[in-house]
Amino acid sequence: MVPEPRKLLLDLYRQGLAAVDGRRRVHEWLKAHPPHGPFYLVALGKAADAMTAGALDAAAPSMAAGLLVTRYGYLETPVYRDPRLLSLEAGHPLPDEHSLAAGNALVLFMQDAPADAHFLFLISGGTSSTVEVPVAGVALEQLRRLNLWLLGSGLAIGDINRVRSALSRIKGGRLAALLKGRKASVLLMSDVPGDGPADIGSGLLIPQASQPLPELPREFASLPFQRDGVAASTQVEAHVIASNAMAREAIAVGARAAGVEPRLHDSLPATDAAACGEAVAASLRDAPPGIHIWGGETTVKLPAHPGLGGRNQQLALAAARRLAGSRGMLVLAAGSDGSDGVTDDAGALVDGGTLTRGEDGGYDAADCLQRADAAPFLEASGDLIHTGPTGTNVMDIIIGYKS
Repeated sequence: MVPEPRKLLLDLYRQGLAAVDGRRRVHEWLKAHPPHGPFYLVALGKAADAMTAGALDAAAPSMAAGLLVTRYGYLETPVYRDPRLLSLEAGHPLPDEHSLAAGNALVLFMQDAPADAHFLFLISGGTSSTVEVPVAGVALEQLRRLNLWLLGSGLAIGDINRVRSALSRIKGGRLAALLKGRKASVLLMSDVPGDGPADIGSGLLIPQASQPLPELPREFASLPFQRDGVAASTQVEAHVIASNAMAREAIAVGARAAGVEPRLHDSLPATDAAACGEAVAASLRDAPPGIHIWGGETTVKLPAHPGLGGRNQQLALAAARRLAGSRGMLVLAAGSDGSDGVTDDAGALVDGGTLTRGEDGGYDAADCLQRADAAPFLEASGDLIHTGPTGTNVMDIIIGYKS
């Protein structure tokens, strides 16, 4: 017997997250590739805590010292109690003074490690904001204004990270200069389309291919952007150990086990979050019954004064408008890291009654979408998903159901 649809979608979402759990993935990788001697651990990003736990599960005696930097509130496991490990929290999605302090701590950690040190880097999404050493002449407030504009610009993540790297002394492969001949193994959790190592965490140790910067507003024209590329380091060995594709495949396996036919879609039907939500709902109407699975990352071009709700809530609300009045169709859209935009909700699970429930709460869906203010509507409709930190970060997951 097929489970109740809402429960089924939430269960499948959790199964997808479990397949790419940072603790599990790092543990499995290190068990298959045990370190040869002591290592110096650097764990960065929203999954840094879980990834560190996996490293200690697999090879705790081999860790000589470690540095962990994550988003505020994302220290979930007791790893911070290890006296060999310095654990820091910093700002996300905008860098703050603690992000700069974390950047300095990272530089000092690498400089103080012995000449024969082997570094193990565990990098996940969120690194770009939580760890930074800006180039000379760039103040924190300028950095925050630029990042705020980038996040609401609608630019692809590769372009965003290219701009970030051009103002950083550690991004875009520049951190590799501090290796000074020492080796670094890099385990990456991909939160970018294409899973390119140079785009994950703005490529601290792995440079991007040289490309022009995207066009920026005039207020940022005077910033001292670095235009020269960086050569790749031969001391760096990188491995992507978790990705959105892994999560989607696990969801498909779970759907089959529940007696529902899954269909994996290779790409999102649109880049803009609201347009993607409408397209997902429209395709669901015409699709055969079963579970339909998408993954990736949409964008939102924010208005001057945006409300609350990230790209997944924007996508879900747009889908709800197309599903209004229908029966037997649902759409789940949620971030794999447990957060969405500036909210603590991962996303939403909407159905044919979402629009009516939200309107009964006093909200207008079209107005909320225009103002990027989907969260209050979805809270009123009872459709928000809250997980807390998940220990992973592999972009967004969208699951459609049709009975």
